[in-house]
Amino acid sequence: MLNIFRAYLEKSLPITNEQFEVISKHLKIKTFEKNEVILSQGEICNRTYFVVDGLLRSYSIDNKGKLHIIQFAPEHWWLSERNGLLFNEAADFNIDAVETTTAIIIPKDYFKEAVPNLPGLQDLHQTMLNNSIRFMQRRINMLLSATAEERYLDFIKLYPNLTLRVPQWMIASYLGITPESLSRVRKDLAHKHFRP
Repeated sequence: MLNIFRAYLEKSLPITNEQFEVISKHLKIKTFEKNEVILSQGEICNRTYFVVDGLLRSYSIDNKGKLHIIQFAPEHWWLSERNGLLFNEAADFNIDAVETTTAIIIPKDYFKEAVPNLPGLQDLHQTMLNNSIRFMQRRINMLLSATAEERYLDFIKLYPNLTLRVPQWMIASYLGITPESLSRVRKDLAHKHFRP
């Protein structure tokens, strides 16, 4: 499993066997069962998850008990909860396994400790953080200004293989619409694109 993580890193920077041995010694591999809760709101998150196989999600539950999916993390995506990881504060979000998922668990100070052994890792980490910010800004803008159809098409573009892997209500939760509205959107799109 660590070889998958190494291959992911090697897309951005060269790594010798010795370097990888040093930077991987504190990594752990864990398999989470479907629906297993990994982090609950209010806990302190002290790790990041790199998904090797499976699917994780982060979400919140509002005062009325409604679930709001913030992010999905399929294969080769990263997922964490920044409040605890960066600020040692209680988590605003929950993380659980949508499918049985094998992930590499990356400890809180991993990048800080690994950078001296692999200098290019700092640039990769910075790029990942910037992409995360860019992703969230785009997501906020889509929720504020895009139609349900535009949000759904953006979801398909971002997560091309998830429409068959997750229930419709989860996609609707991510989009900020009801499952009934999502059904209408899908029906309208099918009608537009498959008209005789």
